[in-house]
Amino acid sequence: MVSPWTIGIIGGSGLYAIDGLEDAQWIPIESPWGKPSDEILCGRIGEVRVRFLPRHGRGHPISPGELNMRANIDALKRTGCTDILAISAVGSLREQIEPGRFAVVEQFIDMTRGRPSSFYGSGFVTHVSMADPVCPRLSEMATKAISKAKGKVATGATYVAIEGPQFSTRAESHMFRDWGADVIGMTAMPEAKLAREAELPYALVGMVTDYDCWREGDAVDVAQVVAQMQQNSQLARDLVTNFVKALPKEREPSPIDNALDDAVITAPDKHDPALISRLDAVAARLLNPER
Repeated sequence: MVSPWTIGIIGGSGLYAIDGLEDAQWIPIESPWGKPSDEILCGRIGEVRVRFLPRHGRGHPISPGELNMRANIDALKRTGCTDILAISAVGSLREQIEPGRFAVVEQFIDMTRGRPSSFYGSGFVTHVSMADPVCPRLSEMATKAISKAKGKVATGATYVAIEGPQFSTRAESHMFRDWGADVIGMTAMPEAKLAREAELPYALVGMVTDYDCWREGDAVDVAQVVAQMQQNSQLARDLVTNFVKALPKEREPSPIDNALDDAVITAPDKHDPALISRLDAVAARLLNPER
């Protein structure tokens, strides 16, 4: 059944605002998973409801490994999001994906450590498929939005997520290239996994800021990253505006809307009530089918 769109925008490094947002208001959202990175900027572009969350918080106070991604995704779900478009600064592992280009991600390699990566656990054991981790419909629309903004775009990219906050070593950078990774970052995992567990179609656009350190003599520093982010920031805001304005009037269902079907393995009589209570938003469709 068709429904209206409510687009969640997760803004990464360099994207702390959205142009043309009407009736905009920062709203604090409480989550049973802790404190989100910031309040949610709620508004609309035309008839489309938009929910914007700066991933690192306004002013970038939160380090990648300390992001409460469960609270972030839960908070976006609580504000009614149907889909998520995430934007992140990334390094390039390929000569042809140069700084200033945007990379639409298709696959992930997760090298993060110690970050809570699931809403589910003992008492409600759940295994969602991550074979195809992004929404192809959203990715295609994001690609078109970049092109309309006159940006250069690479598609089908594989993103390797590292723990950080340090940049990678040269040996690691070369290894990731050998593995087939195209871009490198610190924040897309477990964000994409959690979005899938919350039945939220997710797409990721990487803003390429540097070549990481695999090229002879190259090394990454914050000044280089910030300078390129500033150059990319208006284009990133244009891509968001173009993306939202180009959405079809009504939202056709996505298979990801039902990602939890057949994913829960725990028998109903073994469900943990305390965990179930924390899943009231992310698993609402499954737990409260009458809603």
